[in-house]
Amino acid sequence: MLKPGARIGILGGGQLGRMLAMDAARLGFDVHIFTPEDNSPAARVSAACTVAAYDDLDAVVRFAASVDAVTYEFENVPVETARKAGEHAPLRPGLKALEVCQDRVTEKRFVNDAGIETTPWRAVSSVADAVAAIEVLGTPAILKTRRMGYDGKGQQIIRKAEDAAAAFQTLGGVPCILEAFAPFTREVSVVAARSVDGQIVAFPLAENRHEGGILRTSIAPAPGADVLAGEALRIATAILEGLNYTGVLAVELFVLEDGRLWVNEIAPRVHNTGHWTMDACAVSQFEQHIRAVAGWTLGDPAPHSAARMDNLIGDDVARWQALSAEPGVCLHLYGKGEAREGRKMGHVNRLSPLP
Repeated sequence: MLKPGARIGILGGGQLGRMLAMDAARLGFDVHIFTPEDNSPAARVSAACTVAAYDDLDAVVRFAASVDAVTYEFENVPVETARKAGEHAPLRPGLKALEVCQDRVTEKRFVNDAGIETTPWRAVSSVADAVAAIEVLGTPAILKTRRMGYDGKGQQIIRKAEDAAAAFQTLGGVPCILEAFAPFTREVSVVAARSVDGQIVAFPLAENRHEGGILRTSIAPAPGADVLAGEALRIATAILEGLNYTGVLAVELFVLEDGRLWVNEIAPRVHNTGHWTMDACAVSQFEQHIRAVAGWTLGDPAPHSAARMDNLIGDDVARWQALSAEPGVCLHLYGKGEAREGRKMGHVNRLSPLP
């Protein structure tokens, strides 16, 4: 167990690392960021920062040797980078979560092998595979790159069978996965945590609304969450235990008309759909992750308020002054310089009494 005053290393310097670092500091920890990016959001609120490429393994060794535990803020940290860091400090979560979640096909197989349902899917490695997969799954369907896609990137919707070959080529001919459209009524997510000694707790479900493949709004607790909570916790528990996971993890879920839950994606990290916990719970998802990484007992995830989280995307952030003056709004800005289209610049939480 790490005591206050210990140093936690974070691979990645984005807004999730920033919010982790801020909660770690509140618990008395120093944070050391490792990122290829100069002047990153996380580095500006941390005790130390190493700016180096992820494949600079000598720098990774120096970084990891200077901290008491290492975690990561996003799932595309190279596995070899994380492995090398884990040779010099406890790595939490471990390598398996990265190995599974960096590849959509590997992730789907892992989930299905755990007895959890997903939308029907097929691996696609060629034009012929794309055509054959469409014949099986039908249209509409969505073709996604197996690696690196996020926030709607690396995806092509296929509405006609004859468009399958072109969609594969548009994505660069890289290995892909074809997923049938899920007949869902809404999307929810469960943000759960597992401690070093196997304790598991989960925040209430959030209902999520997207625009253009990017999360726009989360409502928590989700309407009707009590009916779904037991099954969502069962799914999250199976995933956490199957990965031998330490830390916070999010599972995005499709709710079908009959109330069944299908897993859409796993995020082995703190997650945008858990940002509401920063103001509506005594222990946020970020503090919960730091507690787990440090080997502490997990905090109570029960909310004291309901919340609506709205992302500030691109030029939305220009409204910061009006938002900061709005009663009941909790404003969180990420310290990013340029407000590009589709870029998450911050978020706001609006609190209300629990129903």
